Amino acid sequence: MTTDVRVLQQTEWNAWYDNLVRAFGGVPESSDERGLYNALSEYDRFIGVWDGDQVVGTAGAFTFRVTVPGGASVPAAGITMVSVAATHRRRGVLRSMMRRQLDDIRSWGEPLAVLTASEPVIYGRFGYGIATYQLNAEIDTSRVRLSVPSGTDDVHLRYAAPADVLDACEAVYARQVPGRPGMLARRPGWERVALLDPESERDGASPLQCVVAERDDEVVGYARFRVKPEWDPAGHQGTVVLEDLEGLDPAVQGALWRFLFEIDLTSTLDTRGRPVDEAWQHMVSDIRRCRPRLRDALHVRLVDVGAALEARTYQATVDLVFEVEDAFCPWNEGRWRLSGDAKGATCVRTEDSADLALSVRELGAAYLGGVSLASLGAAGRVRELRQGALVEASVGFSSAVAPWLPHGF
Repeated sequence: MTTDVRVLQQTEWNAWYDNLVRAFGGVPESSDERGLYNALSEYDRFIGVWDGDQVVGTAGAFTFRVTVPGGASVPAAGITMVSVAATHRRRGVLRSMMRRQLDDIRSWGEPLAVLTASEPVIYGRFGYGIATYQLNAEIDTSRVRLSVPSGTDDVHLRYAAPADVLDACEAVYARQVPGRPGMLARRPGWERVALLDPESERDGASPLQCVVAERDDEVVGYARFRVKPEWDPAGHQGTVVLEDLEGLDPAVQGALWRFLFEIDLTSTLDTRGRPVDEAWQHMVSDIRRCRPRLRDALHVRLVDVGAALEARTYQATVDLVFEVEDAFCPWNEGRWRLSGDAKGATCVRTEDSADLALSVRELGAAYLGGVSLASLGAAGRVRELRQGALVEASVGFSSAVAPWLPHGF
């Protein structure tokens, strides 16, 4: 098979995007959604694979900055819209795009690549590790009670049209970004993604609703949600579907969660994609009736091991030599000495004996502090070559706040 991998031209976008839609089932998107992603597309960072005049592969790399432990905002390529035509499976199309992307990202000087996976099994062979998880729950609000923090009653809530308060909500989001690893500093235009509201994706629920939280006439939090009315012979069985919630302090968060619990004619709160350490879990009277469950979220790939490990800080002092395996990006292979603490770090090539041996995939999984190197070691994926090194690394790499990806891309 002769194929051509090349940078996308603006005139090719519609054919390119049609291939993507077909690969994900072929259900047409709304004109608003298609138009927004056209506007967000960065053509010089998007590639396609052509077989003659047909698009058979797509992949893009959004320009993002991601928060890492210590609060720094690090450049990261957001890998997106990856697809291969069903007619061209098992022919090396995906591998050719992954190869081109990682070479490009390295040339751009971006130390990280990140993605969300429709099929998690795919990307490990290209060096991506699962670095964050998300918490979903179906809370029985007819039986679960909420104990809110002091100060909650001082927070004022009001309904607002989502578009009318978009700027104020985005300002709240931006204030949250430095405080949690994994959060994305959104570039202009990305705030509009949260307002996409096609009727075809509501599953019988209402259009998007929004409540803002205010204190001293300042917006300090918000919740975006839908309500799905349902009835049975016993009465109402409605569901609140939470799409997004941010609050600047515990009292604000408590006020928003209490509001969602108490919406009339509903008995279930369906939450999706929330942080695994979110405080509502400690406010509820019965966690079992919340039916919490985990799912993978952000997959991280270190494109430049040295630069990536230097970009974050460490919970405890570390002085470790890693023997890194990275067959797909051989420039990362070899021994690296990481020396760091809560103030900063250096990571340089060394000939010294290694303390730990692992692949770049494990480094990616542990990078944001949400996956323990010790747990990876217990799975046989990290080898301890110096006694005590695994504990040192695990404590140093940890984060006091669980990493979280607030939205897909």
